[in-house]
Amino acid sequence: MSENRYLSVKALTKYIKKKFEMDPYLKDVFVKGEISNFKRHSSGHMYFTLKDDKARIMSVMFSSSAASIKFQPENGMNVLVRGDISVFESSGQYQIYVKSMEPDGIGALYLAYEQLKEKLEKEGLFLQSRKRQIPSYPRTIGVITSPTGAAVRDIITTVRRRYPIGKTLIIPALVQGEKAAASIVDAIAKANEIGGIDVLIVGRGGGSIEELWSFNEEVVARAIYHSSIPVISAVGHETDFTIADFVADLRAPTPTGAAELAVPHIEEILDRVMNQQMRLIRSMRTRVESHRKALQRLQQSYVFRNPIKLYEQKMVQLDRLTERLQREKSIYFQAFEDKVNHLTMRMERNHPQRKLEQSVERHKGLDKWLQRNMAGILEKKNQTFAKSLTALEALNPLKIMDRGYSVAYTEDRQVVKSIGQLKAGQNLKVHLKDGQLQCTVDEIKEDSYNER
Repeated sequence: MSENRYLSVKALTKYIKKKFEMDPYLKDVFVKGEISNFKRHSSGHMYFTLKDDKARIMSVMFSSSAASIKFQPENGMNVLVRGDISVFESSGQYQIYVKSMEPDGIGALYLAYEQLKEKLEKEGLFLQSRKRQIPSYPRTIGVITSPTGAAVRDIITTVRRRYPIGKTLIIPALVQGEKAAASIVDAIAKANEIGGIDVLIVGRGGGSIEELWSFNEEVVARAIYHSSIPVISAVGHETDFTIADFVADLRAPTPTGAAELAVPHIEEILDRVMNQQMRLIRSMRTRVESHRKALQRLQQSYVFRNPIKLYEQKMVQLDRLTERLQREKSIYFQAFEDKVNHLTMRMERNHPQRKLEQSVERHKGLDKWLQRNMAGILEKKNQTFAKSLTALEALNPLKIMDRGYSVAYTEDRQVVKSIGQLKAGQNLKVHLKDGQLQCTVDEIKEDSYNER
């Protein structure tokens, strides 16, 4: 069989791929399934498996297509995809190249909205504790919105009507379309750079979720969060809620409502000022009247009518205090003198010379007592020694030798007390009164006296 009939794996795979690509039923295919093994590459491409309970297909969505989806795909999510079926030559696997993707059973924008809301809430961007107080009397109100929309006219009209002394600064921005989010972020940054703006209104008029979507973008939410100027969000109608509403320091139901929250009403301020003025006048009148009555009481008092009497009373009081001072002084000095005398007597009794003389007398007495006692003890010891010496003389073996006795020792210095210690030929030492004898035992005889 000719080898030319055999195809290479590469050639066969190319042929199969062309078949897939030429089949019109495999172009622009709509498929629904569950995402598994999802992976987003650093390049932005997404790789995953689309499956149901019977089969599965490998799927790829390149970054150019993935950039258009608003939500974050996850494992286990049911989706609706549109794409082309082809073969990946390196592995020989067929797969779907996804061009668009939507959640199955829920809108893509709504899902993206919920995912971003959950993410930012976990990060703490919605915390009430971090929201700043809107100034009560702002001098400059910044407005970020479309310069041609109805919202900007409503805000300007409301601010001029309620608070004509306030200055309104319009910072134009796109509020709809693909470039709207970046435009709003740039406008917020510009407002913070300008300086002097006390409060910032960010918003637009009503519309569909697609038209309001720029205020649900993460970059806009983070720009509002990092703004150093307090922000009031004013997006859509009263029923519309965007991510910007949750991040802003204060949410207004409409642009007109935002203007009303940003500035006080001038008539209310005037009413408060008038009320405060009236209260101040009443308070001042009351205080003046109170002081006037106090002055009258003082003018009619006994002191003002008879000041000499007050002086005389004080003079009498001074004399009494002077006499009391003299008495207290005498008592104090007498007590001090008594204390000094007492201390002097104690010091004399405890004078070092007196203590030394007492110690010398006590030493002399102790010395005499010690000599008497030592003499008595010495006498008793001498008597005891003499008695012991007499007893020792009586028991001295040398005294016995004076009477003709001697003591025999063996060579190992044992005193011979019995013939049982000796044997014939053994050497002995015999101690006498005036010397020693070196002797040899010739014969041992038992004493007949011991036998009786």
